[in-house]
Amino acid sequence: MYDAVIVGGGHNGLVAATLLARAGRSVVVLERRDHVGGAAVSERPWAGVDARLSRYSYLVSLMPEALRAQMGLRTEMRRRSVSSYSPREDGTGLLVRVGEPPGPSWAAFEALTGRVAESVFPTLTEPLPSRADLRARVGDDAAWEALFERPLDGLLRRFFEDDFERGIIATDALIGTFAELDEPSLRQNRCFVYHVIGNGTGHWDVPVGGMGALTSELAELATAAGAEVRLECEVTGIDPGGEVRFDGGSVRGEWVLANVAPAVLARLLGEPPPDEPAPEGAQLKLNMLLQRLPRLLDASVDPREAFAGTFHVNESAAQLAEAYASAARGEVPSLPPCEIYCHSLTDPTILGPELQASGAQTLTCFGLHMPARLFAQDHDRVKAEAVAATLRSLNRVLAEPIEDCLYVAPDGEPCLEARTPVELEEELGLPGGNIFHRDLAWPFAEDDAEVGTWGVETPWERVLVCGAGARRGGGVSGIPGHNAAMKVLSAGS
Repeated sequence: MYDAVIVGGGHNGLVAATLLARAGRSVVVLERRDHVGGAAVSERPWAGVDARLSRYSYLVSLMPEALRAQMGLRTEMRRRSVSSYSPREDGTGLLVRVGEPPGPSWAAFEALTGRVAESVFPTLTEPLPSRADLRARVGDDAAWEALFERPLDGLLRRFFEDDFERGIIATDALIGTFAELDEPSLRQNRCFVYHVIGNGTGHWDVPVGGMGALTSELAELATAAGAEVRLECEVTGIDPGGEVRFDGGSVRGEWVLANVAPAVLARLLGEPPPDEPAPEGAQLKLNMLLQRLPRLLDASVDPREAFAGTFHVNESAAQLAEAYASAARGEVPSLPPCEIYCHSLTDPTILGPELQASGAQTLTCFGLHMPARLFAQDHDRVKAEAVAATLRSLNRVLAEPIEDCLYVAPDGEPCLEARTPVELEEELGLPGGNIFHRDLAWPFAEDDAEVGTWGVETPWERVLVCGAGARRGGGVSGIPGHNAAMKVLSAGS
């Protein structure tokens, strides 16, 4: 009998394992793949090419610095000097450096979100406050109403008259989230809040060595603390009493911590899916290796600066709305909005010495409004169409086709891979390819019974969710893992 059985060796599960083992609890982690890390891994996608990419998730924003210090994490988190570059249709562009808002509206908007971030972020590793308590901590009724009570579109229109600038800001509300900016459900608001509150600043950091460096160190910390990690151990069933079954055997735990999506946990428990509608991812991920960075239409901007931050492609508010409408009709958007980032500019260590010397660079492209429903039928054909449309969208803002810049692997194939929501479900067990496991939830209790809990509880007393599907989940944060460990430790057994 273990004190805790953790199902899934993603980064949250490893955080929980480390904290519990250090507290003297007996812990076993069961991971179905032959390596830990879940979606936060580094891999070499192309045979014979010494490029180690953060294949699925690629940046860190929500992992608290205090948690890193508590864990003793040594992986360097490198701050990007450029926030974003956004090409305009007339061939010019808007370059935004970190800490240098390009105008008074930007500065005022950043001040508003900054006040919210400073108040909300520290609460993510505390027991859940009530809505009223968190509102009081924010202490700004206008900001609270704009972000937590009303569709985000109204706030963006108040600060940004320009459709182009409004779209740049709006993308933080639509990462992996298929929604309109004025949607009454406020799913877009919840996504936006989590994207702008990280560490009280909203800054996004690059893990040096790639995501794999971070999760490899977490695994080392867990085992050093005494946790047992079993690989290639796929869980097939969970009993609420603590038995966890896998191919070839079973183990028992006083607690079961599920570092899997809530829908997966329900299936393992033999229960109906918990979410209605079912989770749905809404992104197309492209990983590329380039011989060199492409030339820009705007010759006044160095591509090394433009791609060092988030490179926004066809993401004006009108273009976002048009793409949403197309996808809602079941059509691949003709000009998909997407954003690009070059990890190797900030962290060249992910490339081998020869690639570094040659001027090669990586590109990660995250396409918006590509919901799983588009790929449900005739997947391969639609995937090819979506990839072609995304490359066409990118080429529209470049001075040369991106295809001409792709590195060619020894087998003669260009170094480009794509992952649809359907493939993320198959490879990582993400329901509908949803990178957050389910729709993000508000960072406060939504009923009286939740106040003071850790946001990881389930209807089964000794079964907890410790992955991205917990309240205050999503992103590479370690927060659900921390909170599940705190729940166990606060229970005293």
